[in-house]
Amino acid sequence: MTQSVVTADGLTEALNDLVERVHGAECAVVLSPDGLLLGASRDVDDQLAAQLSSLVAGLEALGLAATRVCVGGALRQIVVQMARAFLFVATTNSGAILTVRIGAEAEVGDMAYEVALFVGQADRHLPVYLEPASAATSGETGAAAERRP
Repeated sequence: MTQSVVTADGLTEALNDLVERVHGAECAVVLSPDGLLLGASRDVDDQLAAQLSSLVAGLEALGLAATRVCVGGALRQIVVQMARAFLFVATTNSGAILTVRIGAEAEVGDMAYEVALFVGQADRHLPVYLEPASAATSGETGAAAERRP
């Protein structure tokens, strides 16, 4: 039997590394496509994880709706700019959702680069999520397929 290479410790370590690499990064979480917490960086308690899960589910739904209405292609990333923070939301090829919160003093370009790197390498830390059968039989293209170039 083949052992899974996906471990909570490996994901936590990867998220901690992501937060440590960019000055001003505060926390990072990874969610399944249905909003369940898969992993979090240090200093993310249960309450914050639940709040981010709910928030990101709404942002992801709005982003996907925007892609349909604006015919702008696949959703790649959502960035929310606030007075004292930024929130980056990006979906991996496997369907998992990475969310990173950074302070306003952080270098946004550096964080965007690190998020893109993490998303590109996420498959070694995350399971692959299959599209629902209804999407395959209705002829709709799946979210993961739309994200690929």
